[in-house]
Amino acid sequence: MDRVRYRKTIAALSLLLGVSASGAAMAREEYRPSFHPDRLKGPPAGKPNEVLTLGSPHLSEFGETFRPEMLAPLIERLAGWRPAIIAIERVSGLQCDALRRYPSRYTSTLKNYCPDPIAAAKATGLDVPAANAEAERLLAAWPASPSPSQRRHLAAVFLAAGETPSALVQWLRLPAGEQREGDGLSADLVALLNRQKERRNEINLIAAPLAARLGHERLWSVDDHSADRPDPVDAKAYGEALQRAWDNPATKARLAEDKALQAGLAQPDGILKMYRAYNAPQAPLLAYQSDFGAALSEPSGQAFGRSYVGYWETRNLRMVANIRDVLGQHTGSRLLAIVGASHKGYYEAYLNQMHDVKLTDANSLLR
Repeated sequence: MDRVRYRKTIAALSLLLGVSASGAAMAREEYRPSFHPDRLKGPPAGKPNEVLTLGSPHLSEFGETFRPEMLAPLIERLAGWRPAIIAIERVSGLQCDALRRYPSRYTSTLKNYCPDPIAAAKATGLDVPAANAEAERLLAAWPASPSPSQRRHLAAVFLAAGETPSALVQWLRLPAGEQREGDGLSADLVALLNRQKERRNEINLIAAPLAARLGHERLWSVDDHSADRPDPVDAKAYGEALQRAWDNPATKARLAEDKALQAGLAQPDGILKMYRAYNAPQAPLLAYQSDFGAALSEPSGQAFGRSYVGYWETRNLRMVANIRDVLGQHTGSRLLAIVGASHKGYYEAYLNQMHDVKLTDANSLLR
């Protein structure tokens, strides 16, 4: 082979080997998308959509050391932010109505998250879809100063729509002497609403009183359980695998912090200390390390942990999609999202991807 041909052959082989090496390197490099919606925020025409996510403990799990009046300083700060919309961790009446059509999959979900609206349906003559449509029709023409009769009727319609928290808002906006039967509210429905006032959870003790105080007509149910499935055939092994994953230092740290925070609730700023801790910048990562990250690396052959995390991410994506839908209907609004603290990191991460959503730091409000 002459020198010219030799040099050409070596050059060709070098090029080929170089391409092969770079191709292998590219194959090993993790793909990252080039499009980043969170960097394309506008500015919008008009006021921005603002969202404040309040991560909350589930107050229904608190013992006798907790008293509802302790929430007053928290509610005062939330009222000062003046949200126009309050979104809550509750399945909507319309989703519950859809889930009832698939009972083989959602039996447990319906039992745990979807109260039966049959009493309100009988009182109003409206099924869930019709009651939702009627509530929207009423609110579209809602007067500035509705009569007690109109409020009672709207409360009954909300109950038939499967939107008990919104019915409670109407009930709280009535003078005590007008909280009575009539206009679609039967004695049973009145008793139901009065029981709701006493239930110790963040919807009935924070969201509904705050909405009534701010002059809102309703709350927005944005939880989603459409990713729920029946218990696995090997439910015992599934539960044991997750319990092993959750037995870790991060979980122990969370439990110790919760115990200390609950022990300090009686202090003048005890409730604010608790909510500051639940909304601290490091809280979402600790929740991940304790729960979802631990489950993700759970080693069972059935991939129990990965299945659980798939459900969790799907649920949060759909919850955030519901919030985005509400903002799309009410552009330029401030929205307060009250949700279990483990959701907070996912809420903010997903909401931050939205072009027309500006996040507000809850802790700046709680200081």
